[in-house]
Amino acid sequence: MSFFKKLKEKITKQTDAVTEKFKDGLTKTRDNFSGKVNDLVARYRKVDEDFFEELEEILIGADVGFDTVMELIDELKMEVKRKNIQDPAAVQAVISEKLVDIYKGDEEEEVNTINIQDGLTVILFVGVNGVGKTTTIGKLAHKYKSEGKKVLLAAGDTFRAGAIEQLEVWGDRVGVEVIKQSAGSDPAAVMYDAVQAAKSRNADILLCDTAGRLQNKVNLMKELEKVKRVIEREIPGAPHEVLLVLDATTGQNAMVQAKTFKEATDVSGIVLTKLDGTAKGGIVLAIRNELKIPVKFVGLGEKMDDLQQFDAEQYVYGLFADLVDLEVQE
Repeated sequence: MSFFKKLKEKITKQTDAVTEKFKDGLTKTRDNFSGKVNDLVARYRKVDEDFFEELEEILIGADVGFDTVMELIDELKMEVKRKNIQDPAAVQAVISEKLVDIYKGDEEEEVNTINIQDGLTVILFVGVNGVGKTTTIGKLAHKYKSEGKKVLLAAGDTFRAGAIEQLEVWGDRVGVEVIKQSAGSDPAAVMYDAVQAAKSRNADILLCDTAGRLQNKVNLMKELEKVKRVIEREIPGAPHEVLLVLDATTGQNAMVQAKTFKEATDVSGIVLTKLDGTAKGGIVLAIRNELKIPVKFVGLGEKMDDLQQFDAEQYVYGLFADLVDLEVQE
């Protein structure tokens, strides 16, 4: 069975709604990336060095990342040689397979799940202003509340004007309580209050917002370390997740932010927002492969349920949906 057919078989075990969200959300990237790959395949009669050079440019243009592209091209060359592939069209399935392999790496189990505890789970959100951090917290609050969990929000971004009010709007919309203090308060004090409130109310999930200024990395690190110390003192082992929120439309700038926050705190996962708004969705692979941090959620639209748990197979299907569906029909 071909890789495309195996891929289709695997994703059909999930709900059609999830598949459609990935397919629709990656339309811009698919039109850009797959369109160029299709054009490349149509222009070449054999797989040679020139073919790989052009493919390299297409991958770099999709923000897959230089190091990841070099690794992918080397693996493709070996696979083409091993299978004695002459037809450029046959390379497309190999590309898809290698993209899944690169994302999953050596992991045998899924790496995109959230570390939910039996008691209270504390999730800390970090990221610069404007990436969709508050919206992400609101959408995740909706997701967990829909699953029957008791959710609380902590308004730890006391620095940015309007940040507390913005989180309160989401709290009202979703129907969850927001623990807050006045603007300019010590974020660690807010976290202490939030943890006490979560304990006393027997909450299942506590979602914690933090300030997103990067102008002074030393201050950022100290503030995040203090916040984490307060949480851990009250709940040993917490926070159970530190999710870095990045805007997919900023491309390589998102990589720079990821490296800075990785130095500042122990980031356990990435939330990549606005993936539907970029034609360069290859940034998912660059983050996973070069920073070794799993992408746990992706934003595929504006609706409340358009924040989806990341899935490598669904992602690759979203990139090559037209080709996969065509082969399956044949």
